[in-house]
Amino acid sequence: MRAQLILLLCLLFNCLCRFHCTTVDDVEGYISKKIQSKAMPPDLAPSPDPQPFLPLIAPSPLIPITNRSLPSLSGFCTLNFSAAASLMSTTATDCWDSFAPYLANVICCPQFDASLAILMGQYSKYSGMLHLDKTNARHCLSDFEMILESQGANNQLQKLCSIRPENLTEASCPVSDVKKFESIVDSSRLLAACGKIDPVNECCHQVCQNAILDAARKIARNGTSNWPENSTRIDDCKNIVFRWLASKLDPSSANHVLRGLSNCKLNKGCPLVFPKTINVTKECGYMISNQTACCKAMENYVSHLQKQSFITNLQGLNCAASLGMELQKANVSSNVYDLCHINLKDFSLQDSGCLLPSLPSDVTYDAASGIGFICDLNDNIEATWPVCFYSTGYQTSSTSYSYICSKWSLHEEVGVLAFAIELLISSDYINVNLFIFMIYNHSSSLWV
Repeated sequence: MRAQLILLLCLLFNCLCRFHCTTVDDVEGYISKKIQSKAMPPDLAPSPDPQPFLPLIAPSPLIPITNRSLPSLSGFCTLNFSAAASLMSTTATDCWDSFAPYLANVICCPQFDASLAILMGQYSKYSGMLHLDKTNARHCLSDFEMILESQGANNQLQKLCSIRPENLTEASCPVSDVKKFESIVDSSRLLAACGKIDPVNECCHQVCQNAILDAARKIARNGTSNWPENSTRIDDCKNIVFRWLASKLDPSSANHVLRGLSNCKLNKGCPLVFPKTINVTKECGYMISNQTACCKAMENYVSHLQKQSFITNLQGLNCAASLGMELQKANVSSNVYDLCHINLKDFSLQDSGCLLPSLPSDVTYDAASGIGFICDLNDNIEATWPVCFYSTGYQTSSTSYSYICSKWSLHEEVGVLAFAIELLISSDYINVNLFIFMIYNHSSSLWV
């Protein structure tokens, strides 16, 4: 009897540890081509032949806790949360507790921002205002987070997504009244450009983005030509435009548009923080004398990147290009990607690699399989090593990114995703007449 009691306590302790002590290694262990948990859902009937003295296994960390008590709200927020209840549920799943830090850049925060903009748009329908005062904003953001947390979301979303109560106010934008907004902006043109977008075409041709920028500039000048342009004010006014747009669309359509626009922006960069490359430079710089030592240094370097976050396939291209540039600047001239078999998915979280689709996607949940999301580019697409051509007589002070659209077929689990992109990157050193024009050696498995 004593041995059985000890076994019972050990199993309970193990369950608690699994539930409360999820680390990046635990997360990595659960993720595969389609991330799924295999734990028994809590509402299954008990086995007809239960094992004596052994407790039921606790729910997997990938199964959201859906039976939490209702949140205690402030009672002072004027937003109608029920107007976007379905989207809030989606946001809670997209920002689910342990996964939120690793999905923040690509899924969680874009959905978090979109839901807030839609709630503000719905609020403007009965208030006539596209902003909250500071006190109301503080209560509403707190209530919003508490509702999401009660549905399983991470409890640090304000910090994770860099959202503050001020983000719900008008900030520095001089126009936040619906009537005044519509008296300044060409509303029909804005709706025609942004009422419905194709995420691929929009990222290439920027029809909606240009219309939003034009509207933001007009209200930033308060309908006059006397106000000097200010980038911070224009960004604040863009938020006002997003809210107005969300008020004119149903929540689902508004979410599609806002998520599509955010993906255009996030796919242009690389969200990873690159550690110092000194060890790679030491083993791989100039003429490589020891290929084994070089590749070991590269693998160790990449392993640090794999602990940061999930990224999209296009971000993977950008990250490979950025790291390749840094290594070449540090006199690593050999193609270490090819030499050490570095693939695009090696830049994303976990050892087995997972690149998320370039188009907006969400985390899914069902009672049987738990939390899941689709990985893209699961075949081993080689990372692209940049080829640099140097010339004099050109000078720039920063790295610039421009995108030229062409057909790119990405084979993914759910079919073929056609995305248009060809990346040209130009960069050089400040105060040095050096022009670096980077060309990608595109893999034949990517381009059609």
